[in-house]
Amino acid sequence: MIKQKTLQTNKIYKHLSNSDKKIIVEQGGTRSGKTYNIILWIIFKYCINNSDKVITVCRKSFPSLRATVMRDFMSILEKHNIYNEAHHNKSNSEYNLFGNLVEFISLDQPQKIRGRKRDLLFVNEGNELYYEDMQQLLFRTQERVILDFNPSDEYHWIYDKLIPRSDCDFFKTTYLDNPFIEDSIKKEIELLKETDEQYWQIYGLGERAASRSTIFNYVEVNKIPATANLVSYGMDFGYTNDPTVLSSVYTENNNLYIKEHLYRTQMTTSDINQFLKSENITGTIYADSAEPRLISELRSMGHNIFASIKGKDSINAGIDLLKRYKIHVLNTSTNAISEFRNYKWQEDKTGILTNKPEDKHNHIIDSCRYATYSILSRPNFGKYALH
Repeated sequence: MIKQKTLQTNKIYKHLSNSDKKIIVEQGGTRSGKTYNIILWIIFKYCINNSDKVITVCRKSFPSLRATVMRDFMSILEKHNIYNEAHHNKSNSEYNLFGNLVEFISLDQPQKIRGRKRDLLFVNEGNELYYEDMQQLLFRTQERVILDFNPSDEYHWIYDKLIPRSDCDFFKTTYLDNPFIEDSIKKEIELLKETDEQYWQIYGLGERAASRSTIFNYVEVNKIPATANLVSYGMDFGYTNDPTVLSSVYTENNNLYIKEHLYRTQMTTSDINQFLKSENITGTIYADSAEPRLISELRSMGHNIFASIKGKDSINAGIDLLKRYKIHVLNTSTNAISEFRNYKWQEDKTGILTNKPEDKHNHIIDSCRYATYSILSRPNFGKYALH
């Protein structure tokens, strides 16, 4: 068995050894040694000193998990002559280490996320997960949770829901905390100072910064000006997992003002009807044209609701239309603010931004697209026309 004094570790290993909190969050820039040292700690501190424990290592997608943390885990075992193929259940992605079960799972394996209990959980690149997924993992973890991530999101549930907990320790590290980093890599990281300030902030300094993939800029306001004109209401339908939402959109010159009225799951047609009547929503509503039955039922109940106009590539066309304005979101519209913070362009496998938005954080935004594109895209619509 390997002696711990021969291990090459950094301060992250010490964080894990010294903390007595249930949750440990490691925020860091690239090459700070986060993942590698967490794996070292799991192998040479936790597993060596325990038996009959279940350790779960998790990431959002299995291909990413296999190519990163799982590969590092197996590489460390081989480097220290610990790897034993007889202990490696490749079909189940499990390894029996010193009498403990180490399992590798991803969010595309829901039966495992909501499966058996575990003693130790390591979530790699935790900012890829939804908070609801993290809650399911937390509910089934008995002893300790370790989460690492690069701070590529300026706003995230990790900052709002996890770090403020009294049973959480939060640490930040950078490449400078990794004494084993190669000089060539160090120089490459430091080049970001001159070439990409945002990347330097996130991946060099390990600090929060606005993501380059964020689609919208916006400001919060405490009221909509009395001189602003109502364009229309927008509605997006949901039920079980996705909410039904209603927003209103106002314009004044080149300014767009957005107010959230409804953001709720489990709403039937009758519930929506009652809500619209109780809130005295009498203006024109443009709703998702993919739900003609719901729109027809609500119209028969007396509401001024129509299918949204959708042309070719309507999502990007709607985004482009919204981006022509300076966007203001009412500060009481908490779900709308969250969506505008987190609505992003997809990245390809090489990290290059595409022109396709991620299909999440978009319910209020979709409703705003319906409201604006159905009216403002009309070339001859009076004072709302775009010339």
